[in-house]
Amino acid sequence: MSGGFGKSKKEPSKMRIRALPLNTDEKFISDTWNLLKNAIQEIQKKNNSGLSFEELYRNAYNMVLFKHGQKLYDNAKVVVEEHLETRVRVIVLKSLNNNFLETLNSAWNDHQTSMVMIRDILMYMDRVFVGQVKLLSVYDMGLIAFRDLVVQHGPVREHLTATLLNAVARERHGEIFDRGAVKTACQMLMSLSGHSANPRDVYEEEFERPFLHETAEFYQMESQNLLAENSASVYIRKVEARVKEERERAAHYLDPSTEVPVAQVLERELITAHMQTIVEMENSGVVFMLKNERIDDLSCMFKLLDRVSDGLQVMVGCTSKHLRELGSGLVKDDESEGSAGKNAITYIQSLLDLREQYGRFLSDAFQSSKVFARAIGSDFEHFINLNTKSPEYLSLFVDDKLKKGTKGMTEQEIEAVLDRCMILFRYLQEKDVFERYYKQHLAKRLLFNKSASDAEKNMISRLKTECGCQFTTKLEGMFKDMVLSNSTMDDFRNHLQKTVNTLDGVDLSVRVLTTGCWPVHAPPVNCNIPSQALRAFECFKRFYINAHTGRQLTLQSHMGFADLHAQFYPGSAKEQPNEGASAGSSGIKKHILQVTSFQMCILMLFNRRDAWNFEVLSISALRGLDDSF
Repeated sequence: MSGGFGKSKKEPSKMRIRALPLNTDEKFISDTWNLLKNAIQEIQKKNNSGLSFEELYRNAYNMVLFKHGQKLYDNAKVVVEEHLETRVRVIVLKSLNNNFLETLNSAWNDHQTSMVMIRDILMYMDRVFVGQVKLLSVYDMGLIAFRDLVVQHGPVREHLTATLLNAVARERHGEIFDRGAVKTACQMLMSLSGHSANPRDVYEEEFERPFLHETAEFYQMESQNLLAENSASVYIRKVEARVKEERERAAHYLDPSTEVPVAQVLERELITAHMQTIVEMENSGVVFMLKNERIDDLSCMFKLLDRVSDGLQVMVGCTSKHLRELGSGLVKDDESEGSAGKNAITYIQSLLDLREQYGRFLSDAFQSSKVFARAIGSDFEHFINLNTKSPEYLSLFVDDKLKKGTKGMTEQEIEAVLDRCMILFRYLQEKDVFERYYKQHLAKRLLFNKSASDAEKNMISRLKTECGCQFTTKLEGMFKDMVLSNSTMDDFRNHLQKTVNTLDGVDLSVRVLTTGCWPVHAPPVNCNIPSQALRAFECFKRFYINAHTGRQLTLQSHMGFADLHAQFYPGSAKEQPNEGASAGSSGIKKHILQVTSFQMCILMLFNRRDAWNFEVLSISALRGLDDSF
């Protein structure tokens, strides 16, 4: 039945399955292979534009399907090898003396391209047959053939190695060449190396080993020339430049994996073999750099020697030897002219300056290396303890900085100096000796009211952090006594006001010291305290004993001081009025004299007479005399 639909609906096309040929005799297999062979040869001749890769794939598929995979593989291998032997190798050999690298690289690129196409045609064989019988893939088989028949062919092999080495040598001497050709050749050798236990075997054998050997010989000679013609600092910078050049060379056109071994060769020939000579070079080595504070040169040498084993140890050894010589000279030269106090200040200041200098070397040149830090610390500990007076001198130095009225220094500067003193303190082996002297000096500062309290407390805190609580217990007790004494004196003055006691005009200030905390010793001689001062002290003593039952007070006259208001009459002294002095209309000069207790006892005797015999004066001041004198 026909309708009036104009056009009949087209039925969908059906998939057609092509029947396998029934005739699979030798002739069929031979014809199929010949077809594939011709196609492979056309590909090798770059005439592949008219080929049907789908048809070629199907023919290769049929050969594998009918159990002729081995024959297909073997025949393909023969065709590839024949092409390399009869055509490619001949072309390369002809170019040995003319454009060799360009010709070899071109042949290599063409071979890779052809093997990709051949692999595509034989892909079914690669996937099914080759994997089963554990053969190389078609592509890898072609690479191995190129390696064996072209690259490692006698004349080609020798000329390739020589050409690559010559190119590198020319560049080292400043000539220009085609880096791209060398890079392609090196990439080819690496590509041919991936079919054995060592993935770099061909590259190493054909290029890297002879390259490293020639590099070692080149830099053996160059290192000798550089050392003979340059100072240590110039040599170091030229070595750095050479290392940089070789690294760039490996990155730009050699295989990147060569960068590490070539750097090791340079380090061995330019650094390790001569590091002792570089470090000890006269008028330019480490000692010269240290003496002249060549921070940049020291930094360059540090970085260079840090690259090799034991390099820093050589530099540390030379630095340490020089530092010990300097330090030993300082500690043995402390008996110069001047007083002991002045000598102590100069001695410790010299050590601090030396430590600061080497601290700059450590941070700016040696990158705060732990090796150098340990060596510098060990050196200072060695020579600072050569002088048995170092603990005493350090305490005197701190005493000088903590006294009130230290001129020319701010609190921040004093704190910085104390921080540096603590560095020297850490080097002292006899810290207990320092503690003994520090306690004596601190006692004088506190009792004579010459202490900068904030800095004192900060110093005690530093010592406590460094040595623990036990080390500073007595020192902290001394500060506690001073606070309690101030409180006691306030109570005593209130007591005097209530009892209307003027102490005969004596302004008394007493410090009550705890036995055991202070470096208190029995006075060397007895002191005859003037009656006014003695009565004032006895008044305080009664007040204190009443407030603190069971306690005893012992007067330490040798640790006290007094302010005496003195009047000098005309003709008795020639001094002119100055600060702290005044003169009345009658010509009497008035002074306030700050003296020790012993000096007070002697001066007060002059209230009784104008002149004294020395022996009588001494006896009177020490034991007292009756009025007959």
